[in-house]
Formats: sequence, C-alpha cells, structure tokens
Amino acid sequence: MFIATLIAKQRLAGGDISHAEDALRAAGIEPMGRSWIEEDKACDLLFSADPAPARSALEGRFAGVDVIVQGEAGRRKRLLVADMDSTMITVECIDELADYAGLKAEVADITERAMRGELRFEEALRARVRLLEGLDEAVIDQCRSERVRLMPGAASLVRTMRRDGALTILVSGGFTRFADPLGAEIGFERVIANRLLGAEGRLDGTVAEPIVGAETKKATLLDGLAERGLEAEDALAVGDGANDIPMLQAAGLGVAYHAKPAAAAAADARIEQGDLTALLYAQGYARAEWAD
Repeated sequence: MFIATLIAKQRLAGGDISHAEDALRAAGIEPMGRSWIEEDKACDLLFSADPAPARSALEGRFAGVDVIVQGEAGRRKRLLVADMDSTMITVECIDELADYAGLKAEVADITERAMRGELRFEEALRARVRLLEGLDEAVIDQCRSERVRLMPGAASLVRTMRRDGALTILVSGGFTRFADPLGAEIGFERVIANRLLGAEGRLDGTVAEPIVGAETKKATLLDGLAERGLEAEDALAVGDGANDIPMLQAAGLGVAYHAKPAAAAAADARIEQGDLTALLYAQGYARAEWAD
C-alpha cells in the first residue's frame, strides 16, 4: 500500500483532496480512501498502484500544497541525515561571512554555481575560503548571531524524531563554527562539518582536509544505517544542493527542500511550499505529537 500525503502551506480544502483523487483516477489509479493527519492541513490518500504515476499526477498540481508519495509501511523514519545551509537554517553561512569582508556577491556566485552542480563542490569551497584569508575569526560569532536563523520547523522535526528514537545527524559542507552550536540548538545528536583554519585570530584562507562533501554525506547516511542495523527505507535525508544528491538517493525517502533544480530532480519528493514541519506530516505526525 502507498500513500500520497497532501500538505498545505496554509489551508487544505476538501475540494483539493477531491481534485487529487480525480487526478489519480485520470492516471489510472483508484484511490482507496483518505485520512486526515491534521484537519485542514495534511491528509493521506491511500492507493495500491505504482507510485511513480501518482507522484507525476499530483506533484506541483495544487497551489500552496506539497505532495509526498511513499510506501505506507515504515513511514516513521529511524534515521535523519540533514544538510544545514538553506535547509536547517535560512542562509548560506559562507555567503554571509563573506559579506563582512565585502565579498558577498563574488562568493555567493560561486556558492550558487556549486549548489546547481556546475562546479565541483570541493574546489568551489576551497576557492571561496581563499577569499576569506585575513578575516578576523571573531566575525564568525558575530555573523552567526546577526545573520543565522533556524529554518521554521527545524527544531520540531529533529526533536520529535530524536525523542522517538531516531538517530539524527547534521552533515554540512559548511563550517563547524556554525554547525556545532546550531546542531546543538536544533537538537541533533551528531554534527559533521568542515573546519576553517587560521592563526593568530585570523582565517588563513584554508580549510581542513578531507573536505566534507557529497561522498561524506552519503557515507554518513550509510554508516548511520549500519550502526543501527537499519535498511535504506528507514532513512530520511533532506537537502537542497547538488552536493546532497548522493545522500538523497541513498535514503529511503530523500527530500529536496526548496532545492536547486538538480537536487529537486534527483529526490524522491520535493518540499517547495511549506517548511520543515511538512516532513513531520509526511511521517504521519499530527501537530499534537510534535516535540517542542
């Protein structure tokens, strides 16, 4: 059995669900019932056919509504591996850090191209870090305080899954000076990120090797599965950039969150309208079940 979960950014109307059922029938799929997770907010449609046509029929069809299609069994995941920048937080930390050096436009352009998959992530990171040479390390804490904000729903997602026994890991191509405190604030059990290097209180334009990139993210997910004796179907991965693709593809449910085109195309599902609480609804959690 499969489920298509309709999740509204604001309000999900009964008419939306009826239209979704009609769209499934037009694709040759007979709906087998509906079940509200949260009235006016999230609803499951059950069916037993091939899920790929269902996803094609429903995804992007309704304004302000995200759709996640998956197997009904095992929908509550036991491993979460998540990206940080533009996923768990609202900004790209290196772009904001570069702004303090007057180089945001130049660095942000490299970031955008890397996230789209136009540049190899590791080389793009080294190039951006070189531009930060000489920056006072105190600016890192200033940047985190002034610029970095949690993505709506991040803490609820991580704390709810961790409370219910899931292993939660933040794995970032960004930097430990941001990821460590933010991971603790959000509630992650573990944090993996890159380490900026410096001397005498200033960045020296280098980053510790090996760089945390796409393969590290995938390996982190696979290691988490092995550690807990889980199958790929037990894992949820979420990210937005090209360097997240191997991780998304290795998870039972890989979700592209407000993502660049390459990541969106590679993922099992896309969240384009709502915030990270959509991933709680996708797992069947009503609002009353979320951790604070």
